[in-house]
This record gives sequence, C-alpha cells and structure tokens, in this order.
Amino acid sequence: MIKILVLIDYSSEFSRRLMRGLIKYSKANGPWIFYRLPSYYKTLYGKEGIVEWAKEREADAIIALWDHEGTNRLQQLNIPVLLQNYKERSSFYSNITGDYYGTGAMAAKFFIERKFQNFAFYGSKGVVWSRERAHGFRDKVEKAGGNYYYFESENLRSEDWSKSHVMLDEWLLSLPKPVAMLACDDNFALQISEICKMKNIKIPKDVSLMGVDNDDLICNLSDPPISSIELDVEKGGYEAGRLIHQLIKKDKTEPFNIIINPTRIELRQSTEIYNVEDEYIDTVVKHLINNFDTEINIDALSEIVPLSRRNLEIKFKKEMDTSIYQFILTLRINHFANLLLTTDRSLFDLALESGFNDCKNISRVFKKFKGITPIEYRLQIKENEHK
Repeated sequence: MIKILVLIDYSSEFSRRLMRGLIKYSKANGPWIFYRLPSYYKTLYGKEGIVEWAKEREADAIIALWDHEGTNRLQQLNIPVLLQNYKERSSFYSNITGDYYGTGAMAAKFFIERKFQNFAFYGSKGVVWSRERAHGFRDKVEKAGGNYYYFESENLRSEDWSKSHVMLDEWLLSLPKPVAMLACDDNFALQISEICKMKNIKIPKDVSLMGVDNDDLICNLSDPPISSIELDVEKGGYEAGRLIHQLIKKDKTEPFNIIINPTRIELRQSTEIYNVEDEYIDTVVKHLINNFDTEINIDALSEIVPLSRRNLEIKFKKEMDTSIYQFILTLRINHFANLLLTTDRSLFDLALESGFNDCKNISRVFKKFKGITPIEYRLQIKENEHK
C-alpha cells in the first residue's frame, strides 16, 4: 500500500484539478492512501513536526507547497518529494511547474488581436509563476509596440487588503483607458473586478480583464464574469502520479518537472470587447460578435451603418487588419473549437451552432485554421486527458 502525504491548499481550483488527476492514476495503479494534514498542523508543530509525522507513518512520497527556504528538512525523509512551485523552482526536488511564460504570451496575443494599445499586468510579489507570466505578457506586448504597465502586491486576501489596496486603487485609476489587463490568477483578477466596481471603472469598456486557472466559482463571483486561461492541470496530476510511482519503485532515480501547459481561454463577459476607434466599425464588430452563428450578408451589414458596401469593407480591413469574411470565420472557428473541448456532441450539431451550413465545409476550414481536422483535434485533447 503506497502512502502519499499531500500538503497543498485544496481551496484553489488548480489544486483540486491536480488531485483529480493524481487520484485517477492511483485508482488505475494503486491501491494508494492519501494523507492530508490540517492547515493548523504546521502552525502548531512547524515543518519539523511534519517531517516527524511522515517518518512515523512511513510515507512513501510527499506532494507539498513548501517554502523554498525550508526544503532541506525534507532530505531527512529520503523519499520522493514533489513541490508545487511558489517562490522558485527547486533544483533538488521534483517540481509541479508550468509554461508560465507561454501563458502570459497567450493572453497578450488575445488582446493584441483585439486591437488594444495599452496593456497591464497585476501580479503577486515574489512568486515564480506570476513573474514569468508577466514576462511572457510583456515581451509579446512590447514586440507588438504596445504600452505596458505593471503592478504587484502581496496576496491581499487577509487584513493586508485594507492597507495595500490603496496603491492598487491609484494604479488602476492612473492607467490609460481602455486597457487590456492580465491578472496573475483568478483570485487577483477578482480583486481587480471588485476595485473597478468601487471606483466606477467599467469592465470591459475601460478594463478588459482576464485571469488564469479558469476557477469557475471565482470567475462567476465577478460582475461581469471573468475570462480566464485554462491549464491542463488534471493531465499534470496524472503524470505526477505516474512519475512518483516510478521513483517509489526505483524505476526512476532523477527528479522531474511536471509542466502544466495553457490549453485555451474560457471567454466570459469581462473581455467581450474589441478596441476599435472607428464608431461605425465598432458597431459592425459588435453586431458580428453577437450574430456570427447566423446567416450574415455584407450588404445587410452596410445597412446598419451609413457606409456603402465598398467603404465598409475598406474601413473594416484598415481598422481590423482582416476582411469581414475572415473575421466571421475566425469567430465561428473559435466557437466551434471551444465546443469540441467542452462537449461530446456531434460535429454536425456543433457546425450548425457555430454558423456553418454543413460538417464537410467546417472540417476543411477548421484544418486550415488549426492544422488538423476537428476529429483529430478532439481525439488529441481526449488522449492528453488520459495520459
């Protein structure tokens, strides 16, 4: 019977998804027993107390969110240790880490495509995943010629909020509007949402806001709900179980890194805007976003703004760097791709819901955009979930 001591915070969606993947592996390859010490245990007995507890119960491995400075104590156990990244990655133990840089770059690409010029990142001070997400976001923004703004704070979930959020208020008010903002995670995005509400800053009109982790509860506590980047955490948990098992059985001896990758953006109302200067093109863009799944005629579009079809097409291309037809296709393909990931319905049903007339047509267009067919795309995702 393999005994795993788990010392991570279950209050976050990230940790819950990680554990779901780990438990899935253990059920297929167990039996395993998971021990979770209550949060007060470390306060009462310290890190040395946790180490003694693990020794007494002969734990086979530990998965922990552990301060970098205290990791030397874990060496006494001489068992596999997997650390969830916090301040830094461990160079001695295995890590649950991620493509933090790529996550930031994904958010920047999203906002750049929506024509923003001003970009902001709200981060958590002194943690590796926030710092690297900021770097990815900033590098992509600066390469596109955008204006970048940055603010970081300690975690403001406790009494520190009353003091620290004053500077955050001032920073938010000082930002040029409209601004595209990535928060380092959904909790920090919710803080931004709450302050915007208090200071009468409109989301998404003034601040187009995105978080990370796609914690459904936290994102929907906000008004409007917050868009967020989803990570392949459950797959990472399953892979963590597999590699820990190899270390326990001595089939593997070297520490490893579990890389949690960003997979997609769950769109909610907090990013439901394009930064379009021309008021007529802005009107057309909003109409297309709300009606992309219906039959759209460009002649009919020219009737909702005082522009001829020719002038509309020229102005749209100049403002959006793409044609009206390509813009509609992109909206439809993105919606279709999201449905592929989140439902098991037939391609025919998804094609109709996304505004396509037939499955054959969408397969051809989808492959042009994504490089693989819809069926291959869906199978690839499902295979990754079961690895």
